[in-house]
Amino acid sequence: MSTKKNLIRILLVDDHHMVRVGLKAILSLEPEFRVAGEAEDGPGALELFRKSIPDITMMDLRMPGMSGVEATTAILKEFPGARIIMLTTYDGDEDVYRGLKAGAKGYVLKRVRSDELVNAIKAVHAGGQYLSAEAKRRLAEHAPGSELTNRELEVLQYMSKGLNNKEIGDLIGCTRFTAKFHVKNILQKLGVADRTEAVAVALQRGILHLS
Repeated sequence: MSTKKNLIRILLVDDHHMVRVGLKAILSLEPEFRVAGEAEDGPGALELFRKSIPDITMMDLRMPGMSGVEATTAILKEFPGARIIMLTTYDGDEDVYRGLKAGAKGYVLKRVRSDELVNAIKAVHAGGQYLSAEAKRRLAEHAPGSELTNRELEVLQYMSKGLNNKEIGDLIGCTRFTAKFHVKNILQKLGVADRTEAVAVALQRGILHLS
């Protein structure tokens, strides 16, 4: 995709301006790196990708509106060869799983050293995959078959707000018995005994995030 030999063009996507400033400062130290553009949200990332066709996209996981996972999915739908690296503060196993399932080729935490960030970009640009050590550990903890359905995720969100089965049922359009069934499935999939523990584990794993 590069217009010059050995030049790696990088699109930065993060809703925090200072994060993008910091990334640009790090990338500017590498002569073969060039920042192809900056976006502060998912729709902006897709629009800029269409215009610049970067070699690498550094994608924040959580952004208002369209999330990094949704933006990654949208970009790859139009550009299957896109190489996207998730760069985020979130290290729950569900976060890592969702990012890679969406098609990201790398997952790096924002607290990593600059040399690891450079290595990640070069590895993905060369056609490989790069996971930080913490991301690998978290991914290994991800239990097959533990993914919650969209309905269960919705119920879990209401559980985190302290709503009972009847209140949840009213909100999602079902009986309290059906809501209770969803809660039971959630507890089983998360391997917990009660609602409080379910919410705590969901936050730890990145299934839920505090707003």
